[in-house]
Amino acid sequence: MSGYRDVAASLREAIQQGEYAPGSTLPKQDELATRFGVNIKTVRQAVGLLEVEGLVTPIRRRGTVVRERPPMKRLGVDRYAKKKWKYGDTVAFVADREASGRPWKLTDQTQTVSLVEADPEVAAAFGIEPKSPVYERARTVRDGDQPTHTLTSYYLPEHVEGTPLVDPTPGPAGRGGGFAVLTMQGYEPDHMTETIRARMPTPEETQALDLLTGEPVMILTRRTYTANDVIIEFARGVHAASRFSWTYEFKLPD
Repeated sequence: MSGYRDVAASLREAIQQGEYAPGSTLPKQDELATRFGVNIKTVRQAVGLLEVEGLVTPIRRRGTVVRERPPMKRLGVDRYAKKKWKYGDTVAFVADREASGRPWKLTDQTQTVSLVEADPEVAAAFGIEPKSPVYERARTVRDGDQPTHTLTSYYLPEHVEGTPLVDPTPGPAGRGGGFAVLTMQGYEPDHMTETIRARMPTPEETQALDLLTGEPVMILTRRTYTANDVIIEFARGVHAASRFSWTYEFKLPD
């Protein structure tokens, strides 16, 4: 075995077969060099490739650690079920925690709320002029000590002025969260569209989500409408790719 790609392929297979379990440490680089009959530089290149692939990460004083792979379920349609927020008190991020068997507390979600000028994307979603005033509700959600994603929702002032949606107190916006608040305002959510794509994170996102080297993010945009097609929320989310598995269950359309 001579090339770093060959070494990486052997280590990758060992990780995938469970020889090196999540959270375990790979052998020291000099040990790997001896095992594969290569020099240290080749081993470093091989490990670097696995790091870019998201399989391992270097941790100071520990070595090269195999990444944990217990992604949380991020439910699709069911996370927004009315039985959860209209007739109960379960908001979307709590639905994900419960489906994943994870503990949670209200302060797992914190937020800042401010009146801002609509950027072009927000303005286009609401059909208003750019720089028109909108409420911005920016949340960071954590799973224990680890941030999982950020979500920023935008609302027209006439829809949410004076409601818990513009209260920056940590946690959901009251029982049932934002959808329940909108319903009480006469704007019951009826249908939505979600668009998901992947990209590499910005430096700010890497810091905010405590991302490991080489980890991409999943970008979600959401538009929520009433039964009369009035848009009542536009949201943008940034999710750490390794911390969620995205699950959708639905009836096939005719």
